Amino acid sequence: MASTHTSPSVSLLASANNGPPINVLVTGGCGFIGSWLVRHLLSTYAQVSVINLDKLTYAGNPDNLADLANHPRYRFVQGDIRDQGLVHQLMGDVSVCINAAAHTHVDRSITGPDIFISTNVIGTQVLLEAARLHQIEKFVQISTDEVYGSLGPTGRFTETSPIDPSSPYSASKAAADLIAMSYYRTYGLPVCITRCSNNYGPNQYPEKLIPFFILRANRGEKLPVYGDGLNVRDWIHVQDHSAAVAAVVDRGRPGEVYNVGSDNERTNLEITRLLMQQLQLAEDCIEYVTDRPGHDRRYAIDSSKIQTELGWKPQQSFEQGLQDTVRWYQNNPAWVEHVLQRQAQMAEEPEAETPPFLPGAWHMAKTAAPAL
Repeated sequence: MASTHTSPSVSLLASANNGPPINVLVTGGCGFIGSWLVRHLLSTYAQVSVINLDKLTYAGNPDNLADLANHPRYRFVQGDIRDQGLVHQLMGDVSVCINAAAHTHVDRSITGPDIFISTNVIGTQVLLEAARLHQIEKFVQISTDEVYGSLGPTGRFTETSPIDPSSPYSASKAAADLIAMSYYRTYGLPVCITRCSNNYGPNQYPEKLIPFFILRANRGEKLPVYGDGLNVRDWIHVQDHSAAVAAVVDRGRPGEVYNVGSDNERTNLEITRLLMQQLQLAEDCIEYVTDRPGHDRRYAIDSSKIQTELGWKPQQSFEQGLQDTVRWYQNNPAWVEHVLQRQAQMAEEPEAETPPFLPGAWHMAKTAAPAL
């Protein structure tokens, strides 16, 4: 779609409220982060329309956006970001592309890295090339703090920290980031990259730590903790992450990376015990399991750049956000049951490109461990 704004560095989304409508392509919009992002765009910007391209793999859940089926500014397209013809067709109708489509489960990348490289790297390049040919106004690549590798006991990642990924998943995201930035430097495509810390909140697929533990606790099962449980992550509510991505789309400077975090460092053991407290579990529910290969010890994000430049700040307190998340999973058993049924159905499909839900399968443990 031809550009309707004179500069991609000025307010892009907010200006649509007083100007021509903007069509946004969100890839992976039925996933956890993608679905929250779709909702944020539609509720915040009255003139923004969203096309959601999602293949509906095991983690892409149509239930996440089922209530938007008849929304006048929303359209769902089932398809693969590696499908060049489809991607080119859709890119011709939009001014902005936000790439939230990715395989993200670290344990799955250890047991089956091929699909991570194919989707996360090749798929991103297909999107970038279509965006270049159609001269879109902004391309935002949603990445992860895992591309930086592991920190020592002090310090935080900045946007200039070296890329040093430890797993096939994080390496695939690092590769996608480098390709995205090459399209800015070589072709002038207005690319921004966001690198966010661990997300949590409602609708998260139950292979990630918080929903994984909530579901196991509800079934009376042990909570498997990798190693000594002292690996550190910075946790941010998905709603805050969505607002950060929108801020980067709206006024982020092309060619820039923006770290997104909430200064909320917690060890995995701390998270486990907070959940135990809310779920009223005894100490003996913890089961320590063999640590996974290449398990980064600590992540911590310096998000001062996005806060200073774009005026974004996290709004959700972790304590309240965690309590609301636990309550959501307890109050939505039908959503959980449907996810598990769909997962079992897909695992039986002969051409399924993702393995069944077996986090921790690399060490063949009887008790699965969550992704972190």
